[in-house]
Amino acid sequence: MNIITEPYSMQNERWPQSGRHILAQYDEQSVVVYQAYRPSIGHFAAHNGYFGDNFSFTRMSWVKPGFLWMMYRNGWGTKENQEVTLAIHIKRAAFDEIVAQAVPSTYQQKLYTTTEEWKQALERSHVRVQWDPDHDPSGAKVERRALQLGLRGPVLAQYAREWIIAIEDISDFVSEQRQHVLSGDYTQLIIPRETMY
Repeated sequence: MNIITEPYSMQNERWPQSGRHILAQYDEQSVVVYQAYRPSIGHFAAHNGYFGDNFSFTRMSWVKPGFLWMMYRNGWGTKENQEVTLAIHIKRAAFDEIVAQAVPSTYQQKLYTTTEEWKQALERSHVRVQWDPDHDPSGAKVERRALQLGLRGPVLAQYAREWIIAIEDISDFVSEQRQHVLSGDYTQLIIPRETMY
């Protein structure tokens, strides 16, 4: 596994407890985002390094730079059709471009003068952004907000085929760490190292 890991307890002390923050694993070249799929899609992607074979290019696909948000969403790899957890290393410049294109899923008065202006921007954009409550390992909401990005159309096509550096199937790691969550012993919990982006 190429992702860098660190005890959850150490990271939780370092992370901001409230506000909107992109917590991610990144370096100068790449940013790691997470997605979860059924085995046919996830195994193909991990084996080939790109998305194909049953992957839908006609619907919006959501990526999450926060590991714990992904674990909340896929139930630590236990939810149906989300059993395979992927750590997708994408080009950092591509991640920045995705964020720059993002339009909020809900109307933001400080960003758009009217709801009509926002609706037009939403229709034109191929990227949506949502700031949802982040979650602790048990799935409980925390004050901090976590980012997720919805990709569609040409942006999704570029993401799936051109912007990926590597795809790792981290399902076994997720399964191992789930045991610590089930026991409630977070002192033993290891997760990918994330810092503020």
